[in-house]
Amino acid sequence: MQAVHGLPVSGRAMGMVQLVVSELVTNARKYAPGPCLLTLEINGGAIEVTVWDSNPTPPAILAPDPTRIGQHGLEIVMAVGQSFAIHREPVGKRITTAIVLADDPGGDAAGRQL
Repeated sequence: MQAVHGLPVSGRAMGMVQLVVSELVTNARKYAPGPCLLTLEINGGAIEVTVWDSNPTPPAILAPDPTRIGQHGLEIVMAVGQSFAIHREPVGKRITTAIVLADDPGGDAAGRQL
């Protein structure tokens, strides 16, 4: 994004995008019977990460529970993303989140606070 589009990208944002992609693609591969598709799009000062998979069933979004072992992927994605949405498709579903590319000038990480 920096080299091609000239957009500032913080180290935090690069790590968050990698984490979100890993969590969403892992879930798609684990729970959907068929292929999955990853798209990354720039929208304003954020990158929209979208993963489509062939399973039409929406994922269970569990309440935060620090004693639970595993199944924290969507919890993490929702915490670090600026937005989060699940859309049913004619075949499967699409999950989209947006990660802000630059940190707040005051040094705070941009995104939602839980």
